[in-house]
Amino acid sequence: MQKRLNTVLFLIGIVAVIVMLLTFKVSFAELCSYIHRAGYWLVAAVLLWGLLYGLNALTLRIIIRGSGPCPVGFCRLWQIVVSGFALNTTVPVGGIGGEPYRIMELSKYVGIERATSSVVLFAMTHVFSHFWFWLTGIIVYALLWMAGLLPLPVVMRWMMGLAVLLCVGGIWLFTHGYKYGLVCKAVRLLGRVPGLTNWSRRFEEGHRESLQKIDQQIAQLQGQNRRAFLQSFFLEYAGRILQSLEVFFILMLFGFDSGQSVIGSLYEFCVAFLILVFTSLFANLIGFIPLQLGGREGGFALSVASLGMTAELGMFISIICRVREIIWACIGLILIKIKP
Repeated sequence: MQKRLNTVLFLIGIVAVIVMLLTFKVSFAELCSYIHRAGYWLVAAVLLWGLLYGLNALTLRIIIRGSGPCPVGFCRLWQIVVSGFALNTTVPVGGIGGEPYRIMELSKYVGIERATSSVVLFAMTHVFSHFWFWLTGIIVYALLWMAGLLPLPVVMRWMMGLAVLLCVGGIWLFTHGYKYGLVCKAVRLLGRVPGLTNWSRRFEEGHRESLQKIDQQIAQLQGQNRRAFLQSFFLEYAGRILQSLEVFFILMLFGFDSGQSVIGSLYEFCVAFLILVFTSLFANLIGFIPLQLGGREGGFALSVASLGMTAELGMFISIICRVREIIWACIGLILIKIKP
């Protein structure tokens, strides 16, 4: 059964990548020119994401160790993380296609309950760090505005106010979930969806003990193993910040220069950071679209426009990031079929 599901996820991912390649907003000649112009910076972006996935693998290992020994090697965890994110970006299930795959693979080493709680915790930490990442971006934008370096029109003020409410609400929700668990409540919430009421009731009654154990393991990491919780959160948050280097590389390539001083380089990194923050926020709001087709590009276009840059720069950043994403999606899908 697991082998069959593995093959189905692999095939769905391959189809999604093909669809992505066929729906580029530029011609093949233009795409080649973009890649040629990026040159070694594209290679740097690809290698950067290999490092970021390594941080994700360390996060997952810390989470697994929070509930007991971790018999999974780091390289195997890295493969599971990469393949999971490849499925997240290609399987059209709201960016969660990789979670069943991770549970399925980890259950071979730590059992289904620990695998489920570890993957749920990993996903929660990943999203939790996003809320703090977005909130940090809003604070950075406000500081640059007060310094007179960025504009802040009325529309942007309203949007940032709504984003602050979203981030604070999300942080509160996940803090509550870390303390008491979310799995049982999530199953009950599904029961309110028309057509899923009977299924939710039967599932909860048949797996009540397992669901309660999973929630207990989730609460254990935050309550009893505070150090592991903080370490896993810090790694995920640091990964979000380091991801800004990808946009920073492209800004350097495009000739965006604020001077040769340290202050100028710091400002340039802050601009890259803000572009990524606003793009990530916009893309995640429409994350149900496979590969976020159009969402990522629209996010880059809006973010660079709000910072007073050209549409050409937004298009260039979106294309290079999309090419890098496809490269890693292909790597992740190939790793699914490679036996450890």
